[in-house]
Amino acid sequence: MKKVVIAGSAKLQNDIAYWIQKFSDDNYEVLDYPQTIDKEKFMEVYPAVHKNFFESITKADVLFLMNEDKNGKTGYIGAESFAELTFGLAQKLVYGKPIELIILKMPSKDVSCYEEIDLWRKLGWIRLYEEEKK
Repeated sequence: MKKVVIAGSAKLQNDIAYWIQKFSDDNYEVLDYPQTIDKEKFMEVYPAVHKNFFESITKADVLFLMNEDKNGKTGYIGAESFAELTFGLAQKLVYGKPIELIILKMPSKDVSCYEEIDLWRKLGWIRLYEEEKK
C-alpha cells in the first residue's frame, strides 16, 4: 500500500476530506494532511504540527499538492505549500528518494511560484494530477 501526504491550504477542509476519501478508496494510506489549528493554541501547537508534517513527507511514497482554486487564483499555491513541495523535491533530488510529486492542477501565471512549477513539470520532477486521469 502506497503512503500519501496531502499538502494544501488548511482552510479548504471540505476539499481535504474529499481527497482523503479519494486516496483511501484508491488503496493509499494517508499519512498526513492539512489540519486546522485552534487560534488560541496556534503558537503552542504549530511547531509540532509543522515538524510532524515534514516528517510525514519523508515517509511518503507520494506527495500530493491539493492546489485548489483560492483567492481568485486558479491552482493556488501558497508559500507553505510551495515549501512542502520543495522539501519533497529536495528529498528526491538530494537523497534519491523515489517520491512521486503530484499537483492537482497547473497554477495560473499570477501564482507566485508559477515559473518554478512550470520548469519542474518540464523537467519531469513533478506531474499534474489532471494528466494522470487521461
